[in-house]
Amino acid sequence: MKRKITLKQIAKELDVSVSTVSKALSGSKEISEDTTQKIQAFAKLYNYRPNNIALSLKNRKTKTIGILIPEIVHHFFSTVIRGIERVANRRGYNVIVGLSNESFTKEVINMELLAGGSIDGFILSISKETLLKQDYHHFNATIDQGMPIVMFDRVVAEVDCDKVIVDDMKGAVKAVKKLIENDCKNIALITTMDYVSVGRLRTQGYLQALQENEIEAEPNLILKIDDSLDVENHLEILENEIETFFRMNKNIDGVFAVNELYAVTAMKVARKLGLNIPDDIQVIGFTDGVLSKHATPSLTTVSQHGQKIGEQSANLLIDRLEAEDAEQDSYIVNTDRKKDFIKMVIETEIIERESTKSKIYLEE
Repeated sequence: MKRKITLKQIAKELDVSVSTVSKALSGSKEISEDTTQKIQAFAKLYNYRPNNIALSLKNRKTKTIGILIPEIVHHFFSTVIRGIERVANRRGYNVIVGLSNESFTKEVINMELLAGGSIDGFILSISKETLLKQDYHHFNATIDQGMPIVMFDRVVAEVDCDKVIVDDMKGAVKAVKKLIENDCKNIALITTMDYVSVGRLRTQGYLQALQENEIEAEPNLILKIDDSLDVENHLEILENEIETFFRMNKNIDGVFAVNELYAVTAMKVARKLGLNIPDDIQVIGFTDGVLSKHATPSLTTVSQHGQKIGEQSANLLIDRLEAEDAEQDSYIVNTDRKKDFIKMVIETEIIERESTKSKIYLEE
């Protein structure tokens, strides 16, 4: 087996100091470009790899990012993880994924375990139970210990940290305006209870779109689902609530649902009641996941660009860790700095499919 080359051997071969080799390999501006190129080329030729364990002991860094998400099966969170891993691996970091399963207690335990020396910082989305309790002490305690946090999607103003979100409200406005443009007169909203920030913002977007088009919001056309219930394992309850809702409001010709599951279930119930999609009722959901693409008919949806959210979150955290400027991206439409913290807003877009009428259809 070929023996691994060390920093000392590289320094001896090139007649420079170990410190010069180390700085050149890390891209330090202190070393001239010619010397840096020579050292990096030599290291590459002999397949040099840094001893990450030794480095982490010396620098007290693990080169590992902790990701804490509410659930793993949700398409949106899986795409965010993909984006985080893509950037982290490119920049020399590993990732550990923890699940809160929407539980406050599990969220706290996972953070305590990972913050005990396993990771350098967190990228996380807050659990529903934490949002309901409005108890954020574990986030602030972690930050107070000097460990940076980047929040994405579900964020709160009470925690000062970098944040990456989509414009949920604007995305909802786009969706409802699309239904209005498609001649929907009685547009229903299927949403969550108000304690989940994204559901609240998407509900506000629904109301704003109606107001801007001088349509009076009717309370009986808004269905709020208690999402503290694990509806994915109790789909019959969700279906029954939506069916009752449709039967009580037979004039509904458009539906905006704040998530993919609600939208796909609404289409299933509509077909059960003998309604044709999109002729009798048009449906738009939020989050462009697997269900949206493979539903019958396929679902028009608001895309959140989950991978881009993950990429930007990883860049923000690693930039914090390495004190470098964050890379800008064309998807970012607004950056707001407060106390040196960054809030990135990622633009959404409507992905049109079969659950809404096409422009060609409308012109015929």
